[in-house]
Amino acid sequence: MIEASQLRKGHVIELDGKLYRCWEQQLIKMGRGGANVKTKLRDLLSGSIIERTFGSDERLQDVRLENRKVQYLYNDGDLYYFMDTLTFEQPALSAAAVSEVSKYLVENMELTLSMWEDTAIDLELPTTVDLEVTESPPGFKGDTASGGGKPVTLSNGDRVMVPFFIDRGDILRIDTRTGDYVTRVKAGGNK
Repeated sequence: MIEASQLRKGHVIELDGKLYRCWEQQLIKMGRGGANVKTKLRDLLSGSIIERTFGSDERLQDVRLENRKVQYLYNDGDLYYFMDTLTFEQPALSAAAVSEVSKYLVENMELTLSMWEDTAIDLELPTTVDLEVTESPPGFKGDTASGGGKPVTLSNGDRVMVPFFIDRGDILRIDTRTGDYVTRVKAGGNK
């Protein structure tokens, strides 16, 4: 059990029989009264976000999740399948639970899967992922990395701003937290 005032971003709590991860929290001091904690909580099974306010001294049931190293296998539309790299079990997550990160999932990618009572709950991506450029407007001779940028389309369908020298077929490293271009990993063969 923790007090609501100790709740931080990333904490997992059980509330009304459901598991929630704290998405945002803000301590609000009242004039003469006590303080309140205003939160946004993400339901780990459905992916929906709720807003809830607690008294700062209200007690909440915190939950400890078991983290496992897994490899992404495939999805069948409704479920995303992973393989535990130690036990070779194949837990699955619902499409709703991975909706925010599914665009970064690449076959055989290694990730961290959070489990609670033998049920897959949440997924933690690596900080960066390498994706191929599928569409790129033409660059021009003399373009440099510091001379501006252009939008390109990646193999996952995302559009991202990159330096002018990036071309179709290049492999780019993308930050999964922001969706921004980090660096070119490998030049493609379409030069």
